[in-house]
Amino acid sequence: MAIHVEDHPVEYSDFEGTIQKKQYGAGTVIVWDRGTWEPVGDPKESMNAGKLVFRLHGEKLAGLWELVRITKPGDREDQWILFKKRDEWARPLADFDVIKAFPDSVTTNPLGLIEHREPKAGQPTRKPEPELDLAAAIAAPLPAKLEPQRATLASSLPAGGDWITEAKLDGYRMLARVDKGRVRLFTSGGHDWTKKLASLAAEVESLPVSSGWLDGEIVVLKDGLPDFGALQDAIDGSANKDIVFFLFDMPYLDGRDLRNVPLWARRVLLAGLLEGDSERIRFSQDFEAPPAQVFEAAAGLGLEGLMLKRRDARYESGRTQTWLKAKCRLRQELVICGFTARGGKIGEVGSLLLGYYEGSDGRRLHDAGSVGTGWDARTARDLWKRLAPLESDSAPFDVAVAKSRRWSRRAAGSERWVRPELVAEVEFAEWTTDGVVRQASFKGLRVDKPARRVVREDGQTLTRAPAVSRIKVTHPERIIDSSSGVTKLELARFYDSVAPWMLPHLKDRPVAMVRAPDGIEGEQFFQKHVERTGMPGIKAHDRKLWPNHPPLLTIDTVDALMSAAQMNAVEFHTWNSTVRRIDKPDRVIFDLDPGEGVKWPHVQEAALLVQTLLNELGLQAWLKTSGGKGLHVVVPLTPRLDYDAVKAFSKAFVRHLANTIPERFSATSGASNRIGRVYVDYLRNGKSQTTAAAFSARARRGMGVSVPVSWEQLPELKSGAQWTVQTAREYLSFAAQDPWAAYWTTTQSLASAIRRLQ
Repeated sequence: MAIHVEDHPVEYSDFEGTIQKKQYGAGTVIVWDRGTWEPVGDPKESMNAGKLVFRLHGEKLAGLWELVRITKPGDREDQWILFKKRDEWARPLADFDVIKAFPDSVTTNPLGLIEHREPKAGQPTRKPEPELDLAAAIAAPLPAKLEPQRATLASSLPAGGDWITEAKLDGYRMLARVDKGRVRLFTSGGHDWTKKLASLAAEVESLPVSSGWLDGEIVVLKDGLPDFGALQDAIDGSANKDIVFFLFDMPYLDGRDLRNVPLWARRVLLAGLLEGDSERIRFSQDFEAPPAQVFEAAAGLGLEGLMLKRRDARYESGRTQTWLKAKCRLRQELVICGFTARGGKIGEVGSLLLGYYEGSDGRRLHDAGSVGTGWDARTARDLWKRLAPLESDSAPFDVAVAKSRRWSRRAAGSERWVRPELVAEVEFAEWTTDGVVRQASFKGLRVDKPARRVVREDGQTLTRAPAVSRIKVTHPERIIDSSSGVTKLELARFYDSVAPWMLPHLKDRPVAMVRAPDGIEGEQFFQKHVERTGMPGIKAHDRKLWPNHPPLLTIDTVDALMSAAQMNAVEFHTWNSTVRRIDKPDRVIFDLDPGEGVKWPHVQEAALLVQTLLNELGLQAWLKTSGGKGLHVVVPLTPRLDYDAVKAFSKAFVRHLANTIPERFSATSGASNRIGRVYVDYLRNGKSQTTAAAFSARARRGMGVSVPVSWEQLPELKSGAQWTVQTAREYLSFAAQDPWAAYWTTTQSLASAIRRLQ
């Protein structure tokens, strides 16, 4: 990253020393390199255009370099990205890091010009683009509709092949249809937003296009970086004029279908149309550098990630493997402040409680949340041995965060606090507004860094990569659902990506899996117990837990979840109790299943009526979609009563509903008993009965997903399968907070509710 600052005197180039804190340029300054620079083309025009190419002749740096502007005029800072262009001086970062190789001042350790020390006679490694060839273009009328091409989430960066690398912009996908010079703007779902974005549509109309389809992303830039929250505010607000349309593809142009034309050629045509000076319609720049290096730069800038597209790819509607998206995750050290036992088992750590130091004196220890994934049983035991001798009586935090504001689950009263002496390296998705890490994964202990030096490193992390499970997926091309085209690999990647959200709902609960070896249209079967084929990572419990039955299974880790996905598990259903208190359920679930002829608004109304009655009984409830036709209302409990008592309560509750509002509710199963009514299933509250877990996919056409939502979202829902395997993860990436955050710490008993209901 490069910041454009005011001009400095030439004499400043020789300065070395330490500038005091709170002064401009504070810190230690050295002359790291010196030499001359040679512009390629007119430097003033290049600066104005936001793309400056030049050649360096230094003691450490040489060859072609490029500065690309990432801000627009008027932003607080003029920010650029500096890239080494591919030429005879380019070397892979894995082989040679010039900063590590030459860290010292050239004033005290002069080297002489590198071009004299290591003369090069080679040519640039990147071949020039072939002459523009549009032979594959077809004369065709302008389509009325166009489904966009979509990218597949990458678990790793491509190791080979010829890819175009762009920044992944945190905004809304948008397509512009131009017909006889008039523009209409459509979202990726086909919704017409032309009136919403009238001024932007007018900007597109200024392009030299008579007819065509233009594909891109709308964003709002804050200090040069996309800000999704600002975009949401701008769409319907006065800041609408701040929306910028980044274009990256053009499948149709002036009577020609370009979808079979290679991507690089489509982009050359598109770039030629955007040579004007519009600040709101921009070309999505690609970067001529190895994807790993661009990913590192994107992560350092705080960008969402990268888009990688095969250079020769045709434009294909729907999700494809020729477009990939790689998302960045944060990574840094955090102080270990406490731990919990895994499943209540003494000797194995289940989660680590984290913190970091803040304040002007660096002495206040701030609660940073917890991490509960990223280690195996051996590491869990090793962590216990290291932490047990450090135990203390109270939490060490100077700045604590309420448990209801934390994203991850933490059982009340289960914390074991320690003296803050050990440091863990943790990878995570983002910081919450309270300074807590989200979706964290443990990477290892840091014995080289004192705990007192651990501070929050906003925007300074350099080591980030897409998360990936160690489990290999065989037969990735197998179609799971022919109606949506979801493959086994796509389903496995979905579970890998939602694991941080899903595991708290699975952990320590006996699980039953719906497996579909031949896809959901083939034979399906439930698996509740271990079998000879085995699934690495899935835990089989002692038979004593449930006498006279085969061992129960739990899925407690990412690898266990991915192992099940590899063995064709589609759905995950869990008990209402955990293995620690197997006979005492800690929740009641009411499954709202609409009968024939029931319209969706009646299902929404039924959920509100169930919530209202529960509130009158003094019980708080949480809501989630079922992934199918209905909704699930979930009531957390303090695990005191046995299954018989809890089931009896749920039965009485449902019968009261059916007797009070018989035209809306049925308490009797069977299709004929619920025509035109919502059947509220209380049978799921018996021992060994299960319900689809939060974030589980459903083995039904379309592959709906059960997603936790807030009660405020209920009026906005369109169905119980509002989100699918192909859309749920994108929705979660925009979620600002967990709607079930308070669920995990809510303690309530059925005793009073039972008395009121009688």
